[in-house]
Amino acid sequence: MTSLKSGLFGAAAIALSAIALSPAILTGAALADTPKDSLVMAWQFDDIVGLDPAEIFEFSGAEYSAQVYDRLIHFDPTDVSKIEGEVAESWTVSPDGKTFTFKIRDGIKFHSGNPLTADDVAYSFRRAIKMNKGPAFILGQFGLTPENVDQMVKATDPRTLVFTTDQTYAPTFVLNCLTADVASVVDSKLVQSKEKDGDFGAGWLRVNSAGSGPFSLKQWKASELLLLDANPAYWRGAPGLKRVLIRHIAEPATQRLLLEKGDVDVARNLKPEQFEPLKANSAVRLTPSPKGTLWYFSLNQKNPALAKPEVREAMKYLVDYEGMAKTIMNGQGAIHQTFLPKGFLGALDDKPYRYDPAKAKELLAKAGYPNGVTVTMDVRNTTPTQDLAQAIQASAAAGGVKIDIIPGDGKQVLTKYRARNHDLYIGQWGADYQDPHTNAETFAANPDNSDAAKSKPLSWRNAWDIPELTKKTNAAVVESDGAKRAAIYQDLQRSVLADSPFVIMFQQIEVIAERNSLSGMVWGPSFDTNVYWKAVKK
Repeated sequence: MTSLKSGLFGAAAIALSAIALSPAILTGAALADTPKDSLVMAWQFDDIVGLDPAEIFEFSGAEYSAQVYDRLIHFDPTDVSKIEGEVAESWTVSPDGKTFTFKIRDGIKFHSGNPLTADDVAYSFRRAIKMNKGPAFILGQFGLTPENVDQMVKATDPRTLVFTTDQTYAPTFVLNCLTADVASVVDSKLVQSKEKDGDFGAGWLRVNSAGSGPFSLKQWKASELLLLDANPAYWRGAPGLKRVLIRHIAEPATQRLLLEKGDVDVARNLKPEQFEPLKANSAVRLTPSPKGTLWYFSLNQKNPALAKPEVREAMKYLVDYEGMAKTIMNGQGAIHQTFLPKGFLGALDDKPYRYDPAKAKELLAKAGYPNGVTVTMDVRNTTPTQDLAQAIQASAAAGGVKIDIIPGDGKQVLTKYRARNHDLYIGQWGADYQDPHTNAETFAANPDNSDAAKSKPLSWRNAWDIPELTKKTNAAVVESDGAKRAAIYQDLQRSVLADSPFVIMFQQIEVIAERNSLSGMVWGPSFDTNVYWKAVKK
C-alpha cells in the first residue's frame, strides 16, 4: 500500500487506501476526484485465485485476463455470431474439417518487447494442455493431450499456426472454443525463463503477467487491489487512460458513496435499491449489460436425501422466482430456468416452475420425508448472492426444508464446491465460449463420476451420474447441421430442467454505475468481453 501512496495515483489512491482501512472516512470527509488519466473502479473480485490464463476459471480473473492478454480470435461483443481475428489475421479449414491453419499478424509485441509469433501461440496452447488445470478441457476436448499436443498444435513458420483436431467437429464449435481465456497468448520466452522444477513458469505467472494486451499487471493483492499500467505500444492503439486501479470494495453502500463523491469512476456491485437515487444524479449513469451468465443453486447427489428425484423436483418449487425477480434482482436478472442463456443456438425459454410450497411438501412426503429435510448452503459473501440465499432459505422453510447458510469468501466457497463437500451451493455460471456446448457439457454431461475423474464439470461437482445424457451431449457437438444440432440441445435442456440437481433461476443483467465523465467502456455479453482500453475521461 505504501507504493500507491507515494505518487502512483496521488490523492485518489490515498483516499481509496483510507477507505479500505478505516470506516471513519465514510463520515463525510471530502475526497479528491480520480485522476484524469486513470480509471478507478470499485468491485468485488475476491474470486480471483491467480492470474495465469492457463488456470483462470473465475469471472473476475477472466475479465482481468482480457485486459492483459490477446487471443488468437474473438467474437464481436455486439453480434456473437461473428468470429473475428485478433492475433490471427485470417484462417482456413481443411476439407475434412480437422485442420485449422491460422495466419498470425506481423508486428505485435509483448510487453517485454519480444515479438509475438506463431511459436508463442503454439507454446501457450501446449502449456495449457500440459499443465492440465481447470480450463484445459476447453482445448483438450479436441483430442489434445500432454502426450500428443506437440504434434496437434504446430508453428510451421513464425506467421503460421496449424491446429489439428482428433475428429471432425462443427467448425464454429472449434473456433468458439479458441475465443476462450485459456487460449490467451503468453510470452513464451519470458515465461520459460521463469520456470522452476518443470512448472511451466506457473509459480511466477500466477502473480505476474506476460501478455501483449492493452494493459500490463503492475500489482495484485488478493481481495484488495488490482493495478494495471497501459501499454502505449498496443498494436490496436494506445489505451485512452494510462492506468487502471481496481479496489475490492465489498460493501455496495460504500461503492455507491465513492461513486457519488467522484472517488471512483465505476461501481460494479450496487443493489437495486441504490439504482433509483442514482438515476436522479446528473453526474452518474446506469448501464445495463445482459450477460450469458446464469444464477443457480445445486444439490450434491452424494447427500442421500438430495439424490432422490422427488426432492430435486421439490426444491424447484421452493423458489419464489417472481418475488426475487421483482425485489432482489430488480433489473439485474430475468427469470430463466434452462441451462442455455438467450442468444445461444437452441436456447429454450421454458419456465415450468413457480413457487408452490404445498406441492413441494407433497413431493417431499413421497420421497419419504414428510417432516422435511435439513441441509446447508455454501454462500459467497457478495451481492446479490447473500440476498438470494436468504430469500431461498425463507421460501424453502415454508415447504419443510431447513437451510443453514454457511458464508465464506469466493475462494473458500469455490474450493469446497470443487471438492464436492457441499450440500447446496449457490452461485453463477458463465459460458466459457460462445457455443451451446459450453453449458451442455457442464450441466448435461459427466463422463466419469468417480472422485478421481479428470473431467470435473458442474454435473460432476454435484455427483450427478448421467451416462445417457453424456452420450447425447457428445453427439450434439459433432453434428454439422445447425437445425439438428439445435434440436439436440433443446432435448437436453428439457431433460435437465425436469430431472437435474440444478435449480436455474435467472439470466444475469449486470448493471454498471459509471460517472458521466467516463466514456468508451465496453460491457460485453461475458465478463471477458468487458474491455477497458477504449475508455477516456473528460
